[in-house]
This record gives sequence, C-alpha cells and structure tokens, in this order.
Amino acid sequence: MKTVKLYPASAPQNALTVRYCDTFSTKLVGLMFSKGLPPDGGIILVDTQESRFNSAIHMMFVNYDITVLWLDKDGVIVDTALAKHWRPFYMPQKPAQYVVELHPDRFDDYAIGERLVWEPT
Repeated sequence: MKTVKLYPASAPQNALTVRYCDTFSTKLVGLMFSKGLPPDGGIILVDTQESRFNSAIHMMFVNYDITVLWLDKDGVIVDTALAKHWRPFYMPQKPAQYVVELHPDRFDDYAIGERLVWEPT
C-alpha cells in the first residue's frame, strides 16, 4: 500500500498520511467496507486527467460520513463536500483530477482555492 504525506502548501506542519490510490482496484474499493477513518488519515484517488464525471464518487457500502476534496491537476481544491454515508452520488462543480477523502471532522480545515501538496512517506 502506497502512502503519501498530504498537506496545505501554506502549512506543511498540518500533514496527514493518506493512502495513494492510483490503480483500478484501489480506486474501485476506496473506503467501501472499511470501519472508519482516523482523524489524521484518509485516501487520495488519482486519475489521469481532469473530469467532473470521472471524479464523481458514491458512498454505497461506506458506513460513515467523510470530507471530500476535489483537486485540479495543480492540487488546487475546486470543490468540497461533507459526503453522507450510503448516498449514491457526489460530483464536483468543476473538473478534478484528484479526490481526497478524509475524516468528517476535517471538513472545515480546507477551503476552495487552497493548494494541497503530497510527497512519498
């Protein structure tokens, strides 16, 4: 399992350790069937290009709410959502290449327009 340190470009001291999901199988499973997320963890789903449709998510088989951040190709947050468990569909307002899924308590920690950076752990 690949992990990366994810943090706001302006605040590297606020780094989280997240799973880096860049294969079909890791993106397919995502957080389904998991028991929950630690407050300092999550996942990042990586696509090959920006798209509204390809960066859409579902919450089927996810038994807890999550913070969702959609990032463009430059790592800038283009949309956010507090995704509710077992909801069928969430799509960003603008095209995104990366989807970050975090603990629900992290929702207010990030804002649209903020740039996130990640590096290998």
